Amino acid sequence: MTPRTFANVWSPQLRNRRDVDVYLPPSYSAGRDRYPVVYVQDGQNLSDPDTAFAGTWEMDTTLERLAERGTEAIVVGVHHTGAGRLAEYSPFPDRRHGGGDGDTYLAFLVDTLKPRVDRLFRTRPGRESTAILGSSMGGLISLYAFFRQAATFGSGAVMSPSLWFGQGRIFEFIQSAKVPRGRIYLDVGTHEGVATLRDARRLARLLTRKGLRRKNGSLQYVEDAGGRHGEADWARRVEGALEFVIGAP
Repeated sequence: MTPRTFANVWSPQLRNRRDVDVYLPPSYSAGRDRYPVVYVQDGQNLSDPDTAFAGTWEMDTTLERLAERGTEAIVVGVHHTGAGRLAEYSPFPDRRHGGGDGDTYLAFLVDTLKPRVDRLFRTRPGRESTAILGSSMGGLISLYAFFRQAATFGSGAVMSPSLWFGQGRIFEFIQSAKVPRGRIYLDVGTHEGVATLRDARRLARLLTRKGLRRKNGSLQYVEDAGGRHGEADWARRVEGALEFVIGAP
């Protein structure tokens, strides 16, 4: 499955350009069906070894396996801009690392990129069929987007999120936020470090207290035994993450 690449997509919000890869489901060309859409951060890591940071997520074969089980979606791989990645994926500035341009980045996704994708492809544009997914800092901004842009994103897949960034202000934000209707997938590897595992467990407890629970199908929390903070680990878990956010409730 070769994605369609849109090169140098302009962001009027951020005043920069980036490539965007669009993966169409296997059945797309065979009919007139419309599909849910998942917006994935760090898009250059999804399937092309020439652009990936340290191995790919094998997104093409992952989507083929999901399609064999009847789960199909359009996946939009949004490339980061290199030096601007940390700032764009951070909802709040960090005392050491700066950043804090997350709201502007989400405005690009919601106001510029999504309308273009909805215009060019047969999408289901409603929030109940629109998900956001990311790992590490991409996981942090995906978590934030589920709450901050709830009118657009009805579900979020949050993989190994960098919850420490911005001195952990994401916890305060979620604590005070209204919980939108929808679903969150959250995971972490048990070998990502004591602090990362502790933060993920804290987030799972917080989300549960806010009303997102496994028993009502709104939360899935996964601890990957032996999992580390890297592309190979996310490649192994992304199939389950996608199946949760785009599958039937």
